[in-house]
Amino acid sequence: MLKVLGQPYRFCDGVTRRSFLRIGGLAMGGLTMAELLRAESSRQTAPAVAGSPAGPASNGHGSGKSIIMIFLPGGPPHQDMFDLKMDAPAEIRGEFRPIKTNVPGIEICEKMPRLAAMMDKLIVIRSIVGASGGHDAYQCLTGHSPRNPPPGGWPALGSVVAQLHGSRNSAAPPFVGLSPPMGHMEWADAGQPGFLGPARSPFKPNGQGKGDMRLTAITADRLQDRRGLLNHLDNYRRAADASGRMDGFDTFNQQAFGMLTSSRLVDALDLSREDPRLVQRYGKGKPQNVADGGPRLMEHFLMARRLVEAGVRCVTCAFSRWDWHGGNFRRGREDMPMLDQGLSALIEDLHTRGLDKDVSVVVWGEFGRTPQINKNAGRDHWPRVSCALLACGGMRTGQVLGATDRLGGEPIDRPVHFQDVFATLYHNLGIDVTKVTLPDLTGRPRFLVENDKYGVIREVV
Repeated sequence: MLKVLGQPYRFCDGVTRRSFLRIGGLAMGGLTMAELLRAESSRQTAPAVAGSPAGPASNGHGSGKSIIMIFLPGGPPHQDMFDLKMDAPAEIRGEFRPIKTNVPGIEICEKMPRLAAMMDKLIVIRSIVGASGGHDAYQCLTGHSPRNPPPGGWPALGSVVAQLHGSRNSAAPPFVGLSPPMGHMEWADAGQPGFLGPARSPFKPNGQGKGDMRLTAITADRLQDRRGLLNHLDNYRRAADASGRMDGFDTFNQQAFGMLTSSRLVDALDLSREDPRLVQRYGKGKPQNVADGGPRLMEHFLMARRLVEAGVRCVTCAFSRWDWHGGNFRRGREDMPMLDQGLSALIEDLHTRGLDKDVSVVVWGEFGRTPQINKNAGRDHWPRVSCALLACGGMRTGQVLGATDRLGGEPIDRPVHFQDVFATLYHNLGIDVTKVTLPDLTGRPRFLVENDKYGVIREVV
């Protein structure tokens, strides 16, 4: 194996390894000797994709656009954030009050004043429908219900983008998952590749191992020692075969080689390289997991911006735990201001750096919360309607889409399905969901969304 001397570290999967890099383990599923040698001379081509604007490795770049998806695990309370019901009874209305935004006629929760001050840069959707009710990230990551999936399962948005467009830069993976480990690991899912296979999995960096991702101590002569590499990689292949992950190793491409021989990705993850004043603007978060949910890491918002700027096409994050069956308003007073600070800093930063046309941002959870406040001052699960926030991506911002009834329990105007949002995000990347298909494990072509039912949100593009 290629060894990089240093201290022991732990990857995101919790497995402690000695201080060396395993080519297969670090980068999205593995790299065989065949792929390594192929990468030295030419880019690996991938299976044709019907209607694709650019194959995953056809030019190495494809679209210059990116997506940042921020998942709020547990289901955020739409009635207390973006759809307050001041005319409803007290047991529905709750404790928070709306404040005016910089767009006349639009109001949001008083606990998010920074977002209110930049509403002209945001799109609030108050009528998200189609939630399956699962307590997981699956539908937010794929757009599809987990029921009756195709053979191999639906791929996450980042995996689809990796397949269709590949990487914008050979030293950065196309898909990075920042979601940290949680007690309820279904919330920590950064996205699965589904029928696209392990090679389209997200790269999951871990803070303790970032320093060891640099291969500055490895010489070109060492990398060209094919016989030695082959022996080590063959041993690794045999171990991987026993674990059933061989397919991922056999389909990996030049991406791994570029990642392992450049500091670009490591530098993007290193916030010490950022202006301290900007780091302070994003805020410091709290690294402890909230119950069985995730930590509140506002610095992940900054890391996401640095990653897309470095060439990553899709970054997924997960922030805190929003499953507030009790203490809804106490938790809201803690979490909403933190989300307000980190998210507003991200959106402002994207605009300041001229990335607002190229990077789409979506913020949402798996479902909404009940109109009725329960005896524990909480709100329970409510799949019938929820909310989402969109920003940047060249979209028409400064507007609200959809509406719910007086109690916030049912959509009464412009219902927007998860797949409508996905169709819009794909459109922002230059992907036509009415034409592009991907073959599942049986070879059957699959559209990215059910385009006979759902499509691009025309009000925003």
